Amino acid sequence: MKSYLKHYIDGAWVESEGGTRHEVIDPSTEQPVSEITLGSPADVDKAVAAAKKAFRSYSRTSVEERVALLERVIAEYKARMPDLAAATSEEMGAPIGFANAAQAPAGLGYFMGTLKALQEFEFSERIGKNRAVHEPLGVVAMITPWNWPLNQICAKVAPALAAGDTMILKPSEEAPGCAVILAEILDKAGVPAGVFNLVNGDGPGVGAALSTHRDVDMVSFTGSTRAGIAVAQAAAATVKRVHQELGGKAPNLVLEGADLATVLPPTVAGVLVNSGQSCIAPTRLLVHKSQTAEATEIVKSIMEKTQVDGASVMGAHIGPVVNKAQYEKIQGLIQSAIDEGATLVTGGTGRPDGRNSGFFVRPTLFADVTPEMRIYREEVFGPVATITSYDDGEQAVEMANDTDYGLSATISGDPAEAAKVAPLLRAGMVTINAWGGGGGTPFGGYKQSGNGREGGKYGLADFMELKAIVGEPA
Repeated sequence: MKSYLKHYIDGAWVESEGGTRHEVIDPSTEQPVSEITLGSPADVDKAVAAAKKAFRSYSRTSVEERVALLERVIAEYKARMPDLAAATSEEMGAPIGFANAAQAPAGLGYFMGTLKALQEFEFSERIGKNRAVHEPLGVVAMITPWNWPLNQICAKVAPALAAGDTMILKPSEEAPGCAVILAEILDKAGVPAGVFNLVNGDGPGVGAALSTHRDVDMVSFTGSTRAGIAVAQAAAATVKRVHQELGGKAPNLVLEGADLATVLPPTVAGVLVNSGQSCIAPTRLLVHKSQTAEATEIVKSIMEKTQVDGASVMGAHIGPVVNKAQYEKIQGLIQSAIDEGATLVTGGTGRPDGRNSGFFVRPTLFADVTPEMRIYREEVFGPVATITSYDDGEQAVEMANDTDYGLSATISGDPAEAAKVAPLLRAGMVTINAWGGGGGTPFGGYKQSGNGREGGKYGLADFMELKAIVGEPA
């Protein structure tokens, strides 16, 4: 079992002050795979003090110096890709092939995209005789989840480094190993002491202490809407900036007359990739009533062809969900759909055949799902899709928007027709015949999916302050 019992504070690995040991469970085997120390408020105080002190000098570094630093980080990250993938696979259950091909590279993509954005960013803009300038924001607390751990960590660390900020990262206690390796990468790349700090812990402990801390200027949080509300409430007393990417319940609006055999496989893939543990998974299929039966058969076939296996096994399969709590939540939502009258097409409750341990979920499809059902409203975060019929295009748009969330939406069908529908959807990202994001584009949500954006120049700007300078000499 790997041990990550120290925190990384002020450029050194240090013992916790009053923390408690925590075992990380391999979701494929339900056995401990690593251990960390859940930090204390005293650990948070020490890390924030280090970041506040480091900000005085790091905020004054030049763009050229920060470009060179990001280039060194990228080189070190590439060298540690196998280690990052292995830690992610073991701790959160991503199959090792997928961890190597997608999970670890996702974090690298944010560093490379941020480097390009930094090289092109306009830090100063003339407004008549005056100027608007972007400046470093300050000390940023980062609270990140387990589902795409490197993706969401690097989406915050990269722009903060580029902007001239200092930071304290609290990664998920479910997948902390890759964050520890990232700290080693940043240390070797020469990130100055105190600029990046890592304090492992849970939400009620370290997360709450960071959210309320007077010397933290911004909290950047990715996770559930419930937890995001708690972070915002905790941060309100000190009027710090709160930057959030929260839950989702993405529709897959299938246009009437679409070639279903062509357009559904690439969009339904988003329900299955990462065992359905993606906030932008397009799980709510909205299909014209004339094509519902055909769509049901196609999606059923996709689900039934999807293999489920352990994270350490190489192959094109999905792994377990992250932990027992998530497994039980998903089982409860599947059962609720059955109880509320949805038609179970394939899958259902329980583990896949032949498995009596591990947090494995059967790829599941429900038809005849109505907007009143829990399965239609609540984020499942597992390999579960639903099909709901619509009568016409106007109703389809209304149904797509009928959600508390607005992180993403997918349209399946003729691209030209889809482009006309895209502006009508209330979501921060709309994808056409695909489900993933695009490099350099802004990522973030409408409504209860959060506020603020990550990615490219948009993410860089969100990690800076904007100042007006009036009356300076020409």
